[in-house]
Amino acid sequence: MVNLVEAQKPLLHFLVRMAGLRQHTVDVDGAGTVITFWVPKDKVPPAVSSKEQTKAATVRDYDSSTAKTTTTTAAATTTKTGGGSRPAVVLVHGFAAEGIVTWQFQVGALAKHYDVYVPDLLYFGGSTSPSSDRSPAFQAECLATALRKLGVGPCAVVGFSYGGMVSFKLAEAHPELVRWLVVSGSVVAMTDSISEAALERIGVKSSAELLLPESVQGLKALLSIATYRNLWFPDRLHRDYLEPPRRMIMQVMFANRKERAELLEGLVVSNKDATVPVLPQKILLLWGENDNIFNIELAKTMKEQLGDKATLQSISKAGHLVHLERPCVYNQCLKEFLASVTATETTKE
Repeated sequence: MVNLVEAQKPLLHFLVRMAGLRQHTVDVDGAGTVITFWVPKDKVPPAVSSKEQTKAATVRDYDSSTAKTTTTTAAATTTKTGGGSRPAVVLVHGFAAEGIVTWQFQVGALAKHYDVYVPDLLYFGGSTSPSSDRSPAFQAECLATALRKLGVGPCAVVGFSYGGMVSFKLAEAHPELVRWLVVSGSVVAMTDSISEAALERIGVKSSAELLLPESVQGLKALLSIATYRNLWFPDRLHRDYLEPPRRMIMQVMFANRKERAELLEGLVVSNKDATVPVLPQKILLLWGENDNIFNIELAKTMKEQLGDKATLQSISKAGHLVHLERPCVYNQCLKEFLASVTATETTKE
């Protein structure tokens, strides 16, 4: 029997290709860590020989002096290609699905004016690593290395949920790479208190129980919590979302369950170890007003902690999946922010 969720992927891939993006895999460290991307077709790098790959710095070898040198070269390359410079926007997905599924309503809207990059974080899509590090900081470091290998210079990063936590780490560690930041439904760090309050509010015992459901009932509960309106899908569709397609092709939602459970364990930090970084970027917190997982009050507190460079904009009648529930409104808010910050940057130059 045909898996209905898997069957729609060719259509989604066709639409993304029509928007001018192509799939590409980046070898991050030459030691088995790879990240899959959708990238602008005119920014797909030429094939690199195995000898050249072995000369590349690993994630662990990366330091700030290398960052400055590489960023300068990458920015110059980006400016000279594609008939002129276009701002780069990196869309970082959440925990429930890979990049292109998460951002399916945003790619086409942004690709007309920006170079859009859609990565799959480690253990999502085709991205993987032999490393035992499951922290958001490691995800951010791998993503930074991959982006530089793609020739991405200073860019805007848009992070959703789990991807928002990775994006905050990326912005903190690599301010020369991340010039602007947009975050939806996320936190700077998942502290003990934030985690406990969220789990109590939505009525589950653990993050894994919510985010790694094993039954149709569990998936329905996740969708109910994550959305403002209750969305109805037939049970057959829910089963296809959970079950692996035939011939052991990757599960639609929950491949690498063991590694993803470890990612969730690696998220939580103690309250005493958590700090709010001083970030130099302009930050937009773009929120679903009815988010049940990271509610609007939490967003307001975070805005105050991040300081004057952060602004909060909420979208009514939208929950945690605000970019999927109200994509037109979300896209308009996102485009207005990007147009504003990139216009300011152009004026300065």
